[in-house]
Amino acid sequence: MNEADASLAGLVRPALPRIAEAVEAIAERLAAGGRLHYFGAGTSGALAALDAMECAPTFGVAPDLVVAHTCMGSAEDDADAGRAAAAAVGHGDGAVGVSAGGETPFTVAALGAAAGLRVALVCAAGSRLAVAAQIAIEIPTGAEVVAGSTRLKAGTAQKMVLNMLSTGVFARLGYVYRGRMVGVVPENAKLRARAAGIVEELAGVSHAEAEAALATAGGEARVALVMLHLRVGAQEARRLLAGGRLSDLLE
Repeated sequence: MNEADASLAGLVRPALPRIAEAVEAIAERLAAGGRLHYFGAGTSGALAALDAMECAPTFGVAPDLVVAHTCMGSAEDDADAGRAAAAAVGHGDGAVGVSAGGETPFTVAALGAAAGLRVALVCAAGSRLAVAAQIAIEIPTGAEVVAGSTRLKAGTAQKMVLNMLSTGVFARLGYVYRGRMVGVVPENAKLRARAAGIVEELAGVSHAEAEAALATAGGEARVALVMLHLRVGAQEARRLLAGGRLSDLLE
């Protein structure tokens, strides 16, 4: 299994141009007020749901900005359910269908019926899901160590690409700065310490100063960084962030 997994980065590499194209297209739609929708069934749906769930606490975005529409079991064969789920996608949104083989009726129907941008993430070539997409990210992962168990190589490849998609999109939108999670939601002790460390490092201040700025900023690292760099209050920092990206303000 370890040898099989070691091959995956090389298999993903040829798809990087399509991944980059998808990142740019999705970021453009989210910047204009759209949302990102994932569609998947079984393991593929679970991985999509995981990525969607992690976006809000990691980047500090609204919980409904990235949503996953998933199913399990016999519902995977329900194309009508897929088309019904696709009704949630607006013309200004992005939709990503995730499937190992690219033939799951729920996912194929959902992506085919989705308005807006349609992206396929599939671990095979020439699938119906890829045909339904405007951007097809195809990563043929080949035979699994346990035949048919797509939670292995295919699932790992999907997780790698989903990481790239969501992280790339929110980096483009200014929620990542110099490789730091500046949008992190400090909802527990570990994340509060992480936010303080980010502000301390990027603003070049003491730990106590970073904690004080975060307290004034309501725990928002991006707001605290603008406050410290531009010597403004929290309200003015939020106003500036509403009109521009963090990198533009700090640099």
